[in-house]
Amino acid sequence: MAGGDIENRGGGAKRYSNSINDSSGGSYISSSTYMIDDTEPQWTSWLVPVFVVANVAFFVVVMYVNNCPRHKLVGKCVARLKKLGALEWTKVVINHQGWRLITCIWLHAGVIHLLANMLSLIFIGIRLEQQFGFVRIGILYLVSGFGGNVLSSLFIRNNISVGASGALFGLLGAMLSELITNWTIYTNKASALLTLVVIIVINLAIGILPHVDNFTHIGGFLTGFLLGFILLPRPQLGWLEHGNIPVRTGLKSKYKPHQYVLWVASIVLLVVGLAVALVVLFREEDGNEYCTWCHYLSCVPTSRWDCNQNN
Repeated sequence: MAGGDIENRGGGAKRYSNSINDSSGGSYISSSTYMIDDTEPQWTSWLVPVFVVANVAFFVVVMYVNNCPRHKLVGKCVARLKKLGALEWTKVVINHQGWRLITCIWLHAGVIHLLANMLSLIFIGIRLEQQFGFVRIGILYLVSGFGGNVLSSLFIRNNISVGASGALFGLLGAMLSELITNWTIYTNKASALLTLVVIIVINLAIGILPHVDNFTHIGGFLTGFLLGFILLPRPQLGWLEHGNIPVRTGLKSKYKPHQYVLWVASIVLLVVGLAVALVVLFREEDGNEYCTWCHYLSCVPTSRWDCNQNN
């Protein structure tokens, strides 16, 4: 969700400033092509509403209890956000406050930032929780947010970052991998895939604007994409599910071979990827030294804006 100067983590290769970074960056759209099988029981969504209430509560604490009402629309309470758990490289790595990789997900810099993210969470998260349950979606949301913040910390150092956008991009990534791994049970899958890819590309493209932390988006998306293969595979047609899907004779496995392959490969990639990223991060390595062009993934300079600007 684009919003002022909220959570702008990415810019130049060594863009260090005191501005607040908005890990949100686009308008998340819930795709109607993400289908629900009416033959399967639907969960009652309660975790996503709890997440929304928690985010609103934290926002009230930051903006009002700590006397920060002046800029409540876009947010300027940098000191309070730092104190309450905003993501900041120095505090995470030098001061060993790794918990900030999680707490920053629950903080927002202003009303616009909060509203955009919470609407996106409602549109995307409730549908997923109804279909897959609160345990899997809760894990997906939190781990994706964590993964996005780890990648962001590898490339952006002195800006602070708040927002749930990494977790939201994780949900989008999981929607894509769920469609791929459960490909055989869907109808209109080509149009569903095209729609979802267009939504993802548009949101990632918005992330190259200034004042948006696209590293968090990318990291959250990749984490969620892998988690989708791990957490969201569904039994293929032909298996007795809840007494209303006929059993096909000669069917040897509940899941397709490609689902097992994707499941194993995703576990390996996710565990190794997060482990390596954390080791590199806490060794105080700067990701820009290993990838000199990666800063363009978060901000592309033009005649209209400078990616190194602090405001």
